Amino acid sequence: MSVSQTNRLQQILLIALVVQIALAVWVFWPKPAASQTSGPLLGDFSTDSVTSLTISDSDNTLTLTKQNDGWVLSDAGDFPVTEEQVTTLLDNIEKVQTNRMVTQTDTSHRRLQVAPDDFNRRLELTLSDGTTHDLYVGSSAGAGATHVRADDQTEVYLTGDIDAFNINPQPSGWIDTLYFTIPQTATTQLTLENSNGTFEFVKDGENWTLSDLAEDETFNQNAFTSMLNQMISVRMSEPIGTEAQADFGLDTPQATVTLDTTDETYTLIFGAKNPEDSDDYVFKASNSPYYVRISSFTGDNLINKTRSDFLEVPPEEEGASELE
Repeated sequence: MSVSQTNRLQQILLIALVVQIALAVWVFWPKPAASQTSGPLLGDFSTDSVTSLTISDSDNTLTLTKQNDGWVLSDAGDFPVTEEQVTTLLDNIEKVQTNRMVTQTDTSHRRLQVAPDDFNRRLELTLSDGTTHDLYVGSSAGAGATHVRADDQTEVYLTGDIDAFNINPQPSGWIDTLYFTIPQTATTQLTLENSNGTFEFVKDGENWTLSDLAEDETFNQNAFTSMLNQMISVRMSEPIGTEAQADFGLDTPQATVTLDTTDETYTLIFGAKNPEDSDDYVFKASNSPYYVRISSFTGDNLINKTRSDFLEVPPEEEGASELE
C-alpha cells in the first residue's frame, strides 16, 4: 500500500471517529425536557394544602400531621409541634423551581443522593385532596445548591430554597424540648428516692439542708443546688406518647423525685432505659400527660445518688485521700 493510500485510510478512520464521538455526545448530552420551562417543581402545590409530612433519612422516619389546632407528632400521642418551623419548610418547598436542571438521566440519581434507595432526605407530602408528592433532597453542590428531585420525574435540579441539613428527621428538631419547669424560688422541699435510700431536703429561709443531718455532718450545698437545678428544668430528647407501657419500667421506678412548692406538689419518675438507645431513660412528670425520654446524663445522676454525695468530706479524710 502506498503512502498516499495509507494517509487516505487514516483520514477516513479519523473522520469516522469524529462522527462517532459527535454522535455519542448528541445521544448522551442532557437535553432540556419538554416541560423545562421554569416553574414550581411540584406544580400547583401550596403550603396550605398539606395535611401530612413524613421526613426520612437512612435511619429515622418522622411524621408530622396537621390538625385543626396545629401540627403534631402523630406517632407520639399527637405531641404539639412548633408550627412556624413546619410552615417555613413547606413555604420553602413551594419555592423550589425547575430553572437549574443538572441531569435528566436516572443513572445519576444515586450519585446525587436522590434515588429511592439512596437519598439524603425523603419528604412524603399528603395533600388535602388525597394526592401525594415524594420529594428527594440530596447532596450539596455548594452554597445555595442542593440537588432535588420529585419522585415522578427523572430530572434533578439545584435549589437554594431547601437543604438536607435543615430538615431534621428527629422529633427534637420540631418541638419545644423543655418538658418540665418550675421556679426555683417557689420550691420548698425535695425528696429523692432511689435504690440507695430516701433523701429529704428542706428549705430553711434561703438555705437548704438534709432533713436528718447529724451534728457531725456538713451539708454540701453546691451538690444539692446542682441536682435541684436539674430537676426544676428538665429537657426531653423526644416524647413517646400518652399511654403507659409495661416496658417503660415506671411501676418500679429507678428513681423518684418529689418537689413541693408553695402551691403544688410534683412527682418526677425515672423508668427503664430505652432498649434501642441506652443513652435515654423513660421519664414522666405528674403535671404532664406525656411520657418522654431524657438523656442518661440526667437519669444516671439521680439514680446513682447516695447520701454521701450531699455531705462535705471532712478535712482529715480529704487530706488522707490526697496522700493516697
